[in-house]
Amino acid sequence: RAPLAKALPVPSKLSSSSEDLFEQLVPMAVHQALTAYENRKNELVNSEVAKLRDATQLLNSVLASLNLPAALEDSTGQALPKSLVDKATAVQELGGINVINTMLRELPELLTRNREILDETERLLNDEKQSDDQLREQFKDRWNRIPSIKLTETFRSNMQKYRTIIDNATQADRTVRDKYEMHKRGMELLSEGPTVMAASVPHAGGGSVDNNTSSAGRLRALMEQVETMKAERDAIECELKSATVDMKETFLSALHDGNVNEQALSVETLGRAYGPLQQQVKESLGKQEGLLADIQKVNGEFVSERSGQGHAAQRREEVLKELAAAHDAFKELLNNLKEGTKFYNDLTQILLAFQNKVSDFCFARKTEKEELMKDLTRGLGAVAQAVAPNLPQHHGGIGGMTSDMKKEPPPRPPPPSTAPTSAGPPGGLPYPMQPQNMPIPYAAPPQAPYPQYAVPPMPQGYYTLPFPSGGYQPPPQQYPGYPPQYPQYPGYPPQGQQPPQNRQW
Repeated sequence: RAPLAKALPVPSKLSSSSEDLFEQLVPMAVHQALTAYENRKNELVNSEVAKLRDATQLLNSVLASLNLPAALEDSTGQALPKSLVDKATAVQELGGINVINTMLRELPELLTRNREILDETERLLNDEKQSDDQLREQFKDRWNRIPSIKLTETFRSNMQKYRTIIDNATQADRTVRDKYEMHKRGMELLSEGPTVMAASVPHAGGGSVDNNTSSAGRLRALMEQVETMKAERDAIECELKSATVDMKETFLSALHDGNVNEQALSVETLGRAYGPLQQQVKESLGKQEGLLADIQKVNGEFVSERSGQGHAAQRREEVLKELAAAHDAFKELLNNLKEGTKFYNDLTQILLAFQNKVSDFCFARKTEKEELMKDLTRGLGAVAQAVAPNLPQHHGGIGGMTSDMKKEPPPRPPPPSTAPTSAGPPGGLPYPMQPQNMPIPYAAPPQAPYPQYAVPPMPQGYYTLPFPSGGYQPPPQQYPGYPPQYPQYPGYPPQGQQPPQNRQW
């Protein structure tokens, strides 16, 4: 007969996708080593990039103070130098000063948001610690869980690091704003365009200036070297940021050998990958020192050749210097603000993840606290039930109850001692003798545990037998030793008699 199902071999990949979900899964030791390597690499790259940018900033500030290269292009003293026109066009294409103003307004909001997240995280930790300390003070040794101060050491240490980072970022924001205020006027002129800027620059009073001297030619050559060096630095910075090395296989091999020395392996790999670039950065910084010295020397000769100009020419040169410095400040501020915005946004994500961890911790501690409190209160309730408190003395007895307070009827009193109206046999029943032919409804045993009583007589009209000649003797109104009778209501027959049923009203 044919089989109901056919066994198929298990494929190597159950999913049609070519991507393996566990391809990036590595042991914890390798993961930690990769994280440490990435931190080392980022620190190295940021350090080298910062060196290049600081050197370039210094170079631009020196050139701006010397009014270079605008002084070489300003031969007539009337029109704007070409380099300055190009700078104004570049500022307009980047959005002008309005972009700077917008980003400056956003920075305080981003800073406030990060501070609020960090403050809320700190409040959660403080509330959890305060609750734990209060309950520990209340329950003393019975509150036997780990104190919050021990469990939150890492959280509080990271929180202090984040606060330090935010404080440093605040100082950087202050520096950026100070530089903005310093070059605000020049950036506004550059943002207006060449036409408005030309009207704001004063004209030189004298005639044309000869910029074809030997000193001017050497300055032009030095300016070309400056532009070449800037281009080289941009290329070095791109290579520093784009260089990548996969260290996973290296760390896995080291783990297989039994020892993952992250520091030694990382330093060796970073030296091979970034060593040549670090050497280029060092050479560029050394080259800049010699270049600046040559520029200052040749510029002194160039200025001496133009020393015959008047006050108007000097004022024009100062404005051109200010505009050149404003252009450099605009580019620097734009980069700083972009980095600052990205920094605050990235920090927000990090702080939110940190806050989520703290929230999970506080929720777990709250659940643990509630369970422990239930156990403690349940134990207190059991102790309270086991040992009942004594009632006041006037309640007396066992457990505060006396025999007089029990819900039991009192013993019946002894029978009344009344003399019978007719002679009877001695030793009769302890209640009046029944008349002849009177049925006894209950036959009392010889020795009844309780006194027996006769049924009250039936009223006339329903009772067919005559009463005894002596008449019915009612029981006494009060038995000795028995509480007095309840008061009778008006119109109601005395106790022991039935109300008449056939009375005519």
